[in-house]
Amino acid sequence: MIRKRKFQPKPKFRENEPVVQKGPIRLNKYIADAGVCSRRLADELIARGKVKIDDIVTKELGTRVEPGQMVTVKGNPVSYFRHKVYVLLNKPKDIITTTSDDRGRKTVMHIVKRRERLFPVGRLDRNTTGALIMTNDGDLAHRLMHPSYNVEKRYKVTLNKQVDFQDVQRIASGVPLEDGLTSPSYIFVEPEDHTIVHMIMTEGRYREIRRMWEYFGYKVKKLDRKTFGNITTQALNRGQYRFMTPEEVKGLKDLVGMPT
Repeated sequence: MIRKRKFQPKPKFRENEPVVQKGPIRLNKYIADAGVCSRRLADELIARGKVKIDDIVTKELGTRVEPGQMVTVKGNPVSYFRHKVYVLLNKPKDIITTTSDDRGRKTVMHIVKRRERLFPVGRLDRNTTGALIMTNDGDLAHRLMHPSYNVEKRYKVTLNKQVDFQDVQRIASGVPLEDGLTSPSYIFVEPEDHTIVHMIMTEGRYREIRRMWEYFGYKVKKLDRKTFGNITTQALNRGQYRFMTPEEVKGLKDLVGMPT
């Protein structure tokens, strides 16, 4: 009797592996490539004295790491990586968008359990659901979060009452919040249910959409991010995640002018 081998599909992405460092690398890039955090957050850690090179605290942001040097972040050694991982999570409600929580609440890391050090690209508040990208590609994460790249995100917003179309026009033009005027946005009202609107935003301030509607007396009952750039949660159930395809990753990099 001939026993057939069980078919196993090839993985779309390779596991991260340490690679040989061929030359000096900026410290913030080294940390980001290791999957610890984005370059911006790496700069903050460096400035706060949380990073050491060969056991010496380094606070200079332009410092370069030479091949063979040991880098530690908060006392933990990190290795230079080149192979990247890109994950899309359809975030459920009541999950915190951080890598850890000092109050013991569940975070996205309880769902996306990977050996790589992934981190979320931006944040969705606890009650917001939908598209959340997680990666160890610090360069891409930094650009996707930076407002100057104007990466569009589409949200489905369910309100506690029907919208006044004058309010819709005011919100689309920009709302004067305590942290400044919001950028213009596109808003589409559901023709058969005026309590549901779709918004296309390029900013990502803290609770921005909720505060924009609250400014005009509305309460956001549900908030779901449907797309992030060219990435969509279509066919992905709430609480599920998947690896992004090479085409999707290329599309994101094209949006922010990164080479592929």
